Amino acid sequence: MLIAIDGPAASGKSTTAKLLATKLKIGYLDTGAMYRAITLKFLEENVDLKNIAEIQRVLDSTKISLNYSEKGLTVLLDEKDVSEAIRTPEINKAISKISNIPEVRKKMVALQRQIGQTGSWVVDGRDIGTVVFTNADLKIFMVATPEVRAKRRLIDYEAKGISASFDEIVDEIKKRDEYDSNRKHSPLKPAEDSILLDTSDLSLEEQVDFIYQKTKKI
Repeated sequence: MLIAIDGPAASGKSTTAKLLATKLKIGYLDTGAMYRAITLKFLEENVDLKNIAEIQRVLDSTKISLNYSEKGLTVLLDEKDVSEAIRTPEINKAISKISNIPEVRKKMVALQRQIGQTGSWVVDGRDIGTVVFTNADLKIFMVATPEVRAKRRLIDYEAKGISASFDEIVDEIKKRDEYDSNRKHSPLKPAEDSILLDTSDLSLEEQVDFIYQKTKKI
C-alpha cells in the first residue's frame, strides 16, 4: 500500500503522515527531509547552481539516509546526523531553488522510488501523487491558510530556540507557495485523483483520522 500526502510548506504533512504510518503500522518516508539534506550539502559546499558538472559531482558523492526509531527520524548526510541542522530558516529559504534543479529532482525521485518498492509506505512531499508515485493507492493534498501555517512554523522555531517573526514567516511561506506552484519541474499542485484536506481548523488527531478512514476504502 502506498499513500501519497502532498501539500505546501507547513500544511501539516510530515506530522500527519508520521502518525498515520504508525497507526497503520507501515513505513513513513519524509521526502522533504531528503531535499533539506541535499540543500544543506549544497550550502556547505557553496555549490555554483549554474554549474551542472559541479552539481552532478556533489550529487554523485553524497549519501542520504533516513533512519526511524521510537525516538523519531534521524537524517544522515554522508553518515553525519543532520536532523536538526536541516530544519533552520536558512534551509527554508534555500530549499525551493535547490530542489527545483532538474538533476537534484532526478536523483531524489529515483531514491524515493527505490525505497517505495520495498514495502508499504506513507510518503509525504510536494510531487508524490503527481510525479513520484502516480499509482499511489490513496492521494491526499493538504492545505491551510498561510497564517495558520506560519503559526505552526513559529511554534517549531520557538521550541528549537530559533528567533523569527510571524510576519516574516508568513511572507516566506507565500513566496515559497508562488515559487513552488510556478516552477517548471514538478510544480506544486494536487493530482487529479487526490482528495483535498484543509487543515486550517482541524486538530492533528482529526487530520490523521480523516485520512485513516479513507484508507479503509482502499
